Amino acid sequence: MTDPRATLRRPADRRRPAARTATLVALSALCVLVALVAVTPYLTGSLESLAADDAGLARNYVDRPTAVRAAFFVHLVAGGAALLLSPWQLWPGLRRRHPGLHRATGRTVLVAIGLAGVSGLVIAPVNEAGLVGVLGFGSLAVLWLAAAGLGWRAIRRGDVPAHRAWMIRAFALTFAGVTLRVWLGVLVGAQSLWPGSDADPAAMFDRAYAVVPFLSWVPNLVVAERVVRRGRLRADGGPRPAAPPTAPAA
Repeated sequence: MTDPRATLRRPADRRRPAARTATLVALSALCVLVALVAVTPYLTGSLESLAADDAGLARNYVDRPTAVRAAFFVHLVAGGAALLLSPWQLWPGLRRRHPGLHRATGRTVLVAIGLAGVSGLVIAPVNEAGLVGVLGFGSLAVLWLAAAGLGWRAIRRGDVPAHRAWMIRAFALTFAGVTLRVWLGVLVGAQSLWPGSDADPAAMFDRAYAVVPFLSWVPNLVVAERVVRRGRLRADGGPRPAAPPTAPAA
């Protein structure tokens, strides 16, 4: 007869890959959308025109020295490239079927993170959130560079599990480009609904932006650590769901 345990486990076994696929689809779609929406205006218009329209962060950089403006553009373009390419590295099927493409894309992502991280350190002192922004965005840049560098060093040693763990962390920090904008929308929307609050859009944006330097990446990194820890437990044969009791033989 068929083992009842196998029958009972099948629905859960099917749900886990389906949930993982749905999560990867959502993450990939958000990364692509934000990369295109956030970067395209700066590639198609000047900082002066964007600042006149009070679009994005243009007003903060339009009068900065040339080196700062250049670092801002490098951060935007390289960060957008990292955001656009990173989620595809997480798809197990793509890694297995196209290892050469995975390696080439991974090298591009590492270069993009390197450029975006270093330029992020350059522009962090002139961010709109003041000291909180210097600490929050500066810490993000340092950790982003460190995670990518340690991921590269691990794969050079042939340590695939460590490489995956560090690149999961690097992706969580890259995804700050998405969560920053999500939190800005949530915080601005909450202010508009709060009775008696200042309804000026610029003021609401400034208040929201003062909170996101840490909020944009700390929760992401916490989630990444949980994912890494769960993967290690499974790899080491750690706690797993208990199997259903064996049914008596008929």
